[in-house]
Amino acid sequence: MGQLALAAKITHVPSMYLSELDGPQKGTRQAAIDGHHEIDRRCRALGVDTIVVFDTHWLVNSAYHLNNAAHFKGVYTSNELPHFISNMAYEYDGNPALGNVLSKACNDAGVLTLAHEHTTLALEYGTLVPMRYMNADRHYKVISVSALCMVHSLADSARLGWAMRCAVEQHYEGKVAFFASGSLSHRFAQNGLAPDYANKIWSPFLEQLDRRVIELWQRGDWPTFCAMLPEYAAKGHGEGFMHDTAMLLGALGWDRYAGQAEVITPYFPSSGTGQINAVFPVTQLASKNKSELNNDRLDVSNLQDPAALYAAGASRL
Repeated sequence: MGQLALAAKITHVPSMYLSELDGPQKGTRQAAIDGHHEIDRRCRALGVDTIVVFDTHWLVNSAYHLNNAAHFKGVYTSNELPHFISNMAYEYDGNPALGNVLSKACNDAGVLTLAHEHTTLALEYGTLVPMRYMNADRHYKVISVSALCMVHSLADSARLGWAMRCAVEQHYEGKVAFFASGSLSHRFAQNGLAPDYANKIWSPFLEQLDRRVIELWQRGDWPTFCAMLPEYAAKGHGEGFMHDTAMLLGALGWDRYAGQAEVITPYFPSSGTGQINAVFPVTQLASKNKSELNNDRLDVSNLQDPAALYAAGASRL
């Protein structure tokens, strides 16, 4: 059957686009662009045919959603940072057949998910920026998943990720990559100070928090990271409340994930936020209960810990 061939946490900072253009930011994000090129190279070597992007710039207030169109084409200007990304042309192909399989699996797992095939929905820049550097030749089909989730639980996002992996492995003939497109800490520089923080993290606390998290990833200490994710997302100003990261870790097996992250683009600051490109090797789920490998429901009971709920704010979980 199908295979989740590659998983990664990736940056999508709009200054990558500025880095291409003449001006003070020219060349400043080349390392991030090179990281995308390397992830693209690995995807091609593995035979990936479709990239699924958990996009922290797609805001939703009810259910989870897939932009499941057969084709995407347009000219994009960011409504958030129109002086960063302006009139950026794009064209990619979708994979509605896979998108429908993914949404059905999520719904069967108890996570309400809608796939929009016949739609005028445009792609957001959490998808468009990485596709610019990995998919300019339209080599991959693309599916975008809403990951700026305003009233959703991290537990459901983790279950969604696992259900999607099960769907790929059990009901799809092909190889797929999952990308969590979002930052680590995501506290933008205060208005009026943005130029001073173009290449600087907002606070020493946030930088140390991010660096500690990266150490946990590289060491493979997933029980610790998964348990602290709600509080990290809250106190670290996580982009999209880090639902993209919950989706990715869910797909990998949550706290029973057995891999160690490989940093492709070392941690760097951008407009006050913390950024990285890192690959998470896909492993089999470490579980005492082997039947769980064929179960679309993932155990994320550690996200119900009272301390985590209190620290992160119960209304967001």
